[in-house]
Amino acid sequence: MKLFHHLYLTALTLSSLEAASAFVARPYTPTTVSLHGKKDSSDEVVQQQAFSVGSFVEFEEKKRIHVGKIDAVEHKSSGGARYAVIDSEGKKFNIADKAVRYSMACPNSPGQANKLYEEFISAQDAPMKSLQESLEVSPELLEMAWEEATEELENQAHADLTPASFVELVHAHAASAMEKYLTWKLLQTDMAHVFFKEIKSHGRVVAFRAKPRKAVDSAKDMFCRNIDNEDSDLCFV
Repeated sequence: MKLFHHLYLTALTLSSLEAASAFVARPYTPTTVSLHGKKDSSDEVVQQQAFSVGSFVEFEEKKRIHVGKIDAVEHKSSGGARYAVIDSEGKKFNIADKAVRYSMACPNSPGQANKLYEEFISAQDAPMKSLQESLEVSPELLEMAWEEATEELENQAHADLTPASFVELVHAHAASAMEKYLTWKLLQTDMAHVFFKEIKSHGRVVAFRAKPRKAVDSAKDMFCRNIDNEDSDLCFV
């Protein structure tokens, strides 16, 4: 437990650093110093920070989730950003910044970029069991991570973990791009919602906050009463 304690403090430090950026899962090339299109003191429109061309994104369009690559970025007269995105099937979409749910930077090497993009596409619809296996995160390990977060910060307002700091906490190594994405997806599953709630910034899920113990006990009871979850390993932890 002392080792886990040390790893948690390391992860917490990383989490704090990441929280300083607007969106931990949002690699981008800043175009200005403003997050939102608005006029500055000289009445000039300030352009919104935008994801860079080539970025891999998960986005929502007409209540459907897609993954694709940003092909072009456009700034509206109001300063807001829009993107031309080509999805994994070659279809082109024109979406607003708010439609982007997650983004990862494209590697400079074409070979690495193609490999990462194929993995990104494959992971989009991965079931929870597959996420757990890929990340080697069992229900017991998920609960241990929650316990460390609540115990270490019980006298503070809240305990937040980003995907990167979660991986650092449970596996003691820096998370790869795919590990961050898979963790981001895992921590939004019903099982993970027993222990953590989602924290959003500008409409995007960016971190996960440990719930109080009473809330977890109640959520776990409800989760295990659901007939769809009666065989879940979480209900036997």
